[in-house]
Amino acid sequence: MHENFQEKFKDLYTKDSDGIYVLDKDDLHSAIKCLKDEDEFHFLVDVTAVDYSKYLYPKASRFCVVYLLRNKDFKEIITIKSFLDDQTLEIQSITDLFQSSNWAEREVWDQYGIKFLDHPNLKRVLNHQGFEGHPLRKDYPIIKGQICNETDDLMDEMIPRLAKKGYTKHDDLMFLNLGPAHPASHGTIRTFVALEGETIVSAVTEIGYLHRGFEKSCENHTYNQIIPYTDRLNYCSAILNNIAFAHTVEGMLGLTLPDRAQFIRVIVGELSRIIDHLVCLAANLVDMGALTNYWYLYNPRETVYTLFSKLTGARLTNSYMRIGGVAHDLYDGFEEDLNHCIKDIEKGMSDALSLVEKNRIFHDRTQNIGVVSAAEAINKGFSGPNLRASGVAYDMRKTAPYNFYESFDFDIAVGSVGDVYDRLMVRFEEIRQSISIIKQAMNKLPSGDIIVNDRAVSLPAKNDVYNSIEGVMNHFKIITDGVKVPTKEYYRAIEGANGELGFYIVSDGTGTPYKVKVRPPCFAPMSALPEMLEGGMIADSVISLGSLNIIAGELDR
Repeated sequence: MHENFQEKFKDLYTKDSDGIYVLDKDDLHSAIKCLKDEDEFHFLVDVTAVDYSKYLYPKASRFCVVYLLRNKDFKEIITIKSFLDDQTLEIQSITDLFQSSNWAEREVWDQYGIKFLDHPNLKRVLNHQGFEGHPLRKDYPIIKGQICNETDDLMDEMIPRLAKKGYTKHDDLMFLNLGPAHPASHGTIRTFVALEGETIVSAVTEIGYLHRGFEKSCENHTYNQIIPYTDRLNYCSAILNNIAFAHTVEGMLGLTLPDRAQFIRVIVGELSRIIDHLVCLAANLVDMGALTNYWYLYNPRETVYTLFSKLTGARLTNSYMRIGGVAHDLYDGFEEDLNHCIKDIEKGMSDALSLVEKNRIFHDRTQNIGVVSAAEAINKGFSGPNLRASGVAYDMRKTAPYNFYESFDFDIAVGSVGDVYDRLMVRFEEIRQSISIIKQAMNKLPSGDIIVNDRAVSLPAKNDVYNSIEGVMNHFKIITDGVKVPTKEYYRAIEGANGELGFYIVSDGTGTPYKVKVRPPCFAPMSALPEMLEGGMIADSVISLGSLNIIAGELDR
């Protein structure tokens, strides 16, 4: 609970209709400090903003900044927002409290033009440095194309980092770009490093090369139309993105899904988690020269993709979820195909581990490399396998169970050091646990509906559409107007393959969201990469990055 905050700020905050605490911008920093230091809200989930200029009911001012925090056991979440002076658009930075707020605040500045006072490096992070305007403002012309004509040399960030270590740009250092278009960069990511010999003295990371405007696109599409866009976030586990978005909208609607739909989500979601982990492990091992291991782990993914293709009609971007359930039921023979997938995965894992578990080269390359302590990982916003590798047992399937996860028997895999070795081994163990969950779910799989029986949410059966005027009208209204979501602001999350995958949605009561903000699990770890690399060897930088499993689609959005 947050008694200290409530007592100290009882005369300073109000609660809006969504249960969100609203504070004056001048009280915001001290309120968050109280929550962190006294009420032990140690984990900053996300920072975003809302432009209310086209909202249906009056607000205190046009812009507000929204902060989401979790307490020490990760079970309680609190949302705080502050409205800004429309003339200055300024608020105090909280980078002195949470390191993860550095990039989060930069994103808000980039997308909305809100200034965070005393921020150490307030510059664009997703859009290029020559970009004019702020694209998530409601008055930004979405058809305006802005081509990047000039690269950013990143020396404005590199020189201060070097100075802290006693170097200048005139010292005998070599400057090197890793990426953005290079196999070692694991996606369109640029890491600019200063080398003394083969040791990385200083590092700076630049992202945004794959920025597709996901959140802007959501403002012009109905809730079900957004589901295919979520596939393109973490394309290595697309179905989990579907589930996270649908789960949030269903929370806003107050829906309880049919049991069979929830069990199907668990089965296909855990399969998605497995293939995401397989990609991470295979790519990291091949970075070390272990090509054989790569194929042992990579090939089972093809078996799963064949199953997904039969089930959903697509291999990679499946778009299988619907608001209120799933698109269609499991096909005849699904269980047999699933058992074949599991056998392939188990054999690939066994073969790969037999080559590395006692391999001295593997241990030397991974142990005590890229170490992140538990306290650092929390402050830097890590979640999922990256946080659990540092010894923090935070898994939303346990702390905030959904889809009957509380009924399954599985363990949370945790590490002890928080190095590359732990991040890899945690994922190996999570694959085993996911297989166990899938087997339990198949054994308990109930019969029944696969989507809610609500004409305002789910499409009518094709037979009704083809043979009745009521079915045609019902289908037409849902497709054209979308699912009408009550007016509210709401955050909900699931345990994605890389950690807490959540959506903050603002609804104005129509079938199209007023605002959608995704909380991508790999955004915070990417911002922490430079510190992980500094002091290490150039060869270790590749496997340190790979062990975080950065997916550019959700990173840049």
